Amino acid sequence: MSSPLHANEQSFDSTTFAAHALSSPQNLAAVLDHTLLKPDATRSQVIQICHEAAEHKFACAMVNPTWVQVAAEVLKGTGVPVGVVIGFPLGATLSASKRDETARVLKHGAHDVDMVLNVGLLKSATVADYEAVKQDIRGVVELAHGAGAIVKVILETCLLTYEEKLRACELSLAAGADFLKTSTGFSTGGATVDDIALMRGIAGSQAGVKASGGIRSLADTTAMLKAGASRIGASASIRIVNELAGTAEAAPATTGY
Repeated sequence: MSSPLHANEQSFDSTTFAAHALSSPQNLAAVLDHTLLKPDATRSQVIQICHEAAEHKFACAMVNPTWVQVAAEVLKGTGVPVGVVIGFPLGATLSASKRDETARVLKHGAHDVDMVLNVGLLKSATVADYEAVKQDIRGVVELAHGAGAIVKVILETCLLTYEEKLRACELSLAAGADFLKTSTGFSTGGATVDDIALMRGIAGSQAGVKASGGIRSLADTTAMLKAGASRIGASASIRIVNELAGTAEAAPATTGY
């Protein structure tokens, strides 16, 4: 399989982007998706992270579908959008189910739609399966774009070979994804610097790249940004911003998940 890696790698200036994002706590907050996806997350916890997202002006507050309407009500008028996961965390639900879920969360106020790619179909590696993966993504993309929302495709990179990562990126971009995203945080590994660099090389400036899974410190965040990430998903968002501001003790880097 051919790859546009080397042709595209210079079209996004990771060094400049990272320097800007790390130049102030406010700029860093603007690239952080403040995330709460635990299965036992309660209403009060969801409301709390939405207040935190509004206070710090994070890129979005990322919640499970059942909490989208609550989050949208809390965040109304703040300028901070609601993020939601679709087909989470396995990606193995029916395409029709992903579309239905997407349509419903959009009506409830979601703006950032992070959907899980169908990993099993991708790994089945036939022409028909690749087309099914692309159409699975495209169905969500068309609904989201029609509502003025964006789509980040979660590749679950820890389960993929190098060639499968290339294929997943290419199919996602062909389907119209706005971002390529590494991980759910619920599988065997999370974001790595090598995967971010690979994904950015393929995406170039055509799409964003989101690092998620195991990012718990400013050091982790810095490494991901320098490798080519333009969005970071983390539950430790406040600590990361506070580290940059000098108001929190530095946490150890965990970029290997």
